[in-house]
Amino acid sequence: MNSVLTPASPLTAADRCDRCGAQAYLRVVLASGGELLFCAHHARKFEPELRKVAVEIQDETDRLTATPANASEDER
Repeated sequence: MNSVLTPASPLTAADRCDRCGAQAYLRVVLASGGELLFCAHHARKFEPELRKVAVEIQDETDRLTATPANASEDER
């Protein structure tokens, strides 16, 4: 899933999926000004419908596969 726009505030561990309560990696901003948060699983599941209603989509699902900068060489 690709980002349409990226808002300034990154998602944190405190941001939870509105569907299941897992950590959110996707924020969908609606025309009404409201927002929805989704884990990667539910973001993929609802992607077609979300794209129809979204004004902005902040997609941070790439963080799930990124290697931390402080990872040792054998962890990369």
